[in-house]
Amino acid sequence: MTPTPPTRLTSAQRLRSIFSGSVGNLVEWYDWYVYAAFSLYFAEIFFPGGDRTSQLLKTAAIFAVGFLMRPLGGWLLGRYADRHGRKRALMLSVVMMCGGSLIIACTPGYATIGVAAPILLVLARLLQGLSVGGEYGTSATYLSEMATRGHRGFWSSFQYVTLVMGHLIALAVLIALQRVFLTDEQLRDWGWRIPFAIGAVAALVALWLRRNMVETESFCRRDASHADRGQAQGTLRALARHPRAVLAVVGLTMGGTLAFYTYTTYVHKFLVNSAGMASETASLINASTLFFFMLLQPVVGALSDRIGRRRILIAFGVLGTLCTWPILSTLQTVSSPAQAFWLVMAALVILSGYTAINAVVKAEMFPVEIRALGVGLPYALTVALFGGTADMVALWFKKIGMEAGFYGYVTACIACSLLVYVWMPDTRETSLIDRDPH
Repeated sequence: MTPTPPTRLTSAQRLRSIFSGSVGNLVEWYDWYVYAAFSLYFAEIFFPGGDRTSQLLKTAAIFAVGFLMRPLGGWLLGRYADRHGRKRALMLSVVMMCGGSLIIACTPGYATIGVAAPILLVLARLLQGLSVGGEYGTSATYLSEMATRGHRGFWSSFQYVTLVMGHLIALAVLIALQRVFLTDEQLRDWGWRIPFAIGAVAALVALWLRRNMVETESFCRRDASHADRGQAQGTLRALARHPRAVLAVVGLTMGGTLAFYTYTTYVHKFLVNSAGMASETASLINASTLFFFMLLQPVVGALSDRIGRRRILIAFGVLGTLCTWPILSTLQTVSSPAQAFWLVMAALVILSGYTAINAVVKAEMFPVEIRALGVGLPYALTVALFGGTADMVALWFKKIGMEAGFYGYVTACIACSLLVYVWMPDTRETSLIDRDPH
C-alpha cells in the first residue's frame, strides 16, 4: 500500500530523513569494509597454510563472491523499493547486513570446525552482498528524490560521504585495536571479531533511525494510472524500456568502481604486499587520505549543481586515463610514507569526479516507477564484474609476476568510461526526477 504523503515536506523533515538515511548507509558500508580492513588478520584463521599472498587471494576471492550477490540484491530490493517504498527497502537492507556481521563475528576458525568455517564466511558475505546490492540503488534514489532540484548534486553526494566514512571508521577501529587495545597476537587470534560485533549492534541503531524517515514525495505521489498504462513498478520488463539508460549506468560505472576499489580498498594491501610498508603505516595512510577524500564529496557535488554533471565526469575520465599508470607504478617504489600519502591523495582527488555525483546521475536517468531498480541492478552487475574483483585481479597479476598489468587494466577501464561520459547528456538538464508528480 502506497504511503500517504504529507501536504508538504518541511526543510526539517528533509534534513532529518536525509540524516537518517545517510547514517544507515554509513553503518551498511562500515560492515561491508570491515571485512577488507581486517582480512590481513583473519585470513590465516579461515585459510591456514600457504604464503601470505595465497591467503589474501582466498579472502579476496570471498570478497568478490559477496559482490556476486549484489546484482540479486539490486534486483530484489530495487523491485521492493519501487513497489513498496524506499523507506521499507532501506530498513530491510540494514537488517540483512546485521545478520551477516553477526555470523562472521561468531564463526569459529578452521582449526575448530574445519571446512565449515570458510563456508560460513562465504554465506555471511553472500547475505551482506545482498544487503549492499539493494542499499546502493535505494539509497541513491532516496537521497536524490528527497533533495531539492538546485541542490540535488550536493545532497546526493552524502551517499559517498557516509560510504567513505564507513570505510574510515572501519580503519579507525583497526588502528585503535592495533595501537591501543590489543597486541598483534591478540588481534590475529580473536580481536578481529570485535569490529564485526560492533557492526551488528550499529545496524540495530540504524534500523531504529530509519523507522523515523519520511517517504519521498516522488514515490508517494507517483501517478496511480502507471499500471493501467502498462508502466508496472519495479519490473525487469519496465526496465527493458530504457536500454540506453541501463547501458549508460554500466559504462559510466565500470572505470569509476574499479578505480574506487583500487584506491580505497586494495591500496592498503598494495602498500603492505608490494611497497613493503608495515601494516600499521599503511593503515594510517589509507585512513588519512580517505578522510580528505570524504570532505571532497559535497564540494564536488555542489560544483555539479553549478556547472553540470557531465563536465565533472569527463574531468575524472581524462585525468584517470592519463594518471593511473604513473601513480600506481610510482606508489610501488615509494621511499617514504609522505610520498605514498600524496600519491594516493592525488588519485582520490581525481576519483572524486566520479564518486561525488555518480549516484545522482544514475537516479536522474530513470522515471520514478523503476528508479531504484534502474539505479541498483545495472550498477550492481558492473560493480560485481569490475569493483568486486579488483583485489583478486591485482593479486593475481602480482602472483604471476606481472603487477604492471593491473595498472593497464585500470587505465583501460577508465578510458572506456570516458567514452560514455563524452557521449551521454548532462543529466542536470535532462533529469527525469524533475518530471515526477509533485
